[in-house]
Amino acid sequence: MTTSVEWPCTRVFRDPVHLLALGFGFGCAPKAPGTFGTLAAIPLYLLMQPLPLSAYLLLTAAGFMLGVWVCDRAARNLGVHDHPAIVWDEVIGYLVTMIAAPPGWLWIIAGFALFRLFDILKPWPIRRADQRIGGGFGIMFDDLLAAGYAWLGLQLLVYGAALLDIS
Repeated sequence: MTTSVEWPCTRVFRDPVHLLALGFGFGCAPKAPGTFGTLAAIPLYLLMQPLPLSAYLLLTAAGFMLGVWVCDRAARNLGVHDHPAIVWDEVIGYLVTMIAAPPGWLWIIAGFALFRLFDILKPWPIRRADQRIGGGFGIMFDDLLAAGYAWLGLQLLVYGAALLDIS
């Protein structure tokens, strides 16, 4: 089966599973669909940011669980494990990165950059998980690991900025 982005995007708005898995169409970007998928997460983050932390965590966890099912079904429909156009994992990865982040565009951009860095580089054990864990859980889990690294990096930046009194 083809891995070109065009094929699943011909039906992205006709199938609710594909609509979500392909990040509301952001995964249809001809270049860097993962980066565009992460961009799709920013408006969602801005809507969720004012929520209490418990509600933010609950919605993010629900999005992860939904993503396991949606990404698995989309990958099966497309006949390709982790098709480049499937970007719901990037959306949830960014939301995890931004857990307890302070408000402001500096942190939104820093979280974006850190998540993309770790999602692209895939340091240990992310690459190993990406290669060994299949299905929808595998699609979501490697991005969850990347988000963990990015979250830690962002929290260290926040702590450093507080120490230096810059933010």
